Amino acid sequence: MALIQPFRAIRPATDKAPFVVSRSYEEYAPDELHAILEYNPFSFLHIINPGFKFHKHITGHERFGLVHNRYLEFLEEGVFQRDSEACFYLYEISQGDFSCLGFFCACSVIDYQKDTIKKHEDTLEHRETLFADYLETVGFNAEPVLMTYQDHPGIGDLLRQVQVEATEYDFTTTDKIRHRLWKMGKKEHKERLITLFDEIDALYIADGHHRSASSHLLANRMKTSNGSHNGHEAYNYFMAYLIPESQIRIFEFNRMVRDLNGHSKEEFLIKLDTYFRIEKKEEGLYKPSKKHHFSMYLDGEFYSLYLRKTQYHFTDVLSELDTQILFKTILEPILGIHDLRNDKRIAYGYGKHNSLKMKESIDAGDFAVGFGLVALTMNEIKAIADAGLVMPPKSTYIEPKLRSGMAIYKF
Repeated sequence: MALIQPFRAIRPATDKAPFVVSRSYEEYAPDELHAILEYNPFSFLHIINPGFKFHKHITGHERFGLVHNRYLEFLEEGVFQRDSEACFYLYEISQGDFSCLGFFCACSVIDYQKDTIKKHEDTLEHRETLFADYLETVGFNAEPVLMTYQDHPGIGDLLRQVQVEATEYDFTTTDKIRHRLWKMGKKEHKERLITLFDEIDALYIADGHHRSASSHLLANRMKTSNGSHNGHEAYNYFMAYLIPESQIRIFEFNRMVRDLNGHSKEEFLIKLDTYFRIEKKEEGLYKPSKKHHFSMYLDGEFYSLYLRKTQYHFTDVLSELDTQILFKTILEPILGIHDLRNDKRIAYGYGKHNSLKMKESIDAGDFAVGFGLVALTMNEIKAIADAGLVMPPKSTYIEPKLRSGMAIYKF
């Protein structure tokens, strides 16, 4: 069973919420970031970019302390307010034909430790430690871990009951995404949701492996230093956004490699023939259509690559993933890419027009070859997590992408 808890969120004042919430820091171009910091005094970006106030780029632990100071200023000025009672918070994101409804809650680091919360990505120890240091200094978490649970009719019915009540927020951001938030504060609703999650065997991390790992590390630190630790302290939990797995959208990353590792085009194609049936495609942009089928763009032409299953042997669920197949048959043995996370010869692309962008980058000479894949499924992600295995980096691009500052969890 999965343990969830309500919490007293620190949230933007209702009239300021549209101006506070922000996308992930990395998504902003430098000019856009500067404009927001210059002209929007309520943006959460001021908290995570505290050096802007001093016209100075500040990093490391000095930045952590200033982040805490900017956060306190937002509280003192009434930009942020803390709810008087612990609640769950329903949050709906909608754009065009996509809509998802989940909720913010506090999840247990014990569930993370005992694998009720399941992972499918590796984490880097130095990033875990750095983010744990950050959390310990700032004292809050503003970016929830995105996790999925198996669709459950009772949970869905309960969330829809709360949706008929008045919203706390209802606004649309400039990227045409509508955001609505409700408080689930009634005692009977909270107790019912906790009881229903007793029937959920596992939660699956979709986005936020480092955030959850760092929260677990921080909890162990604080437990060690707290002589009166009882297991109920706020640091024993971390903020999560839980969503039914049917409402997750999963997209693929393509792969682009800067050179052919010393091979000529002809030599490269001959080596590919061991594992793939190769067909040159005459039409324009070409994308793969099914599992174990890849597209390749090389020297101005698209090819389809069909895996020869008599040559490649499936040994476990990881070996069946297209991202793993591409790594084991082409990227590592032929192109010499051994470290998918850090090798500068490989880059990744995602998005609606990623095939066109891949073609343009290769035509411009930035890369020599590119590969397109079909998106993985939620069942594949769950199978990897259940088996305790790890997917190759950049195997999935998952939506929704959550805003920072919509709800904050204080330790």
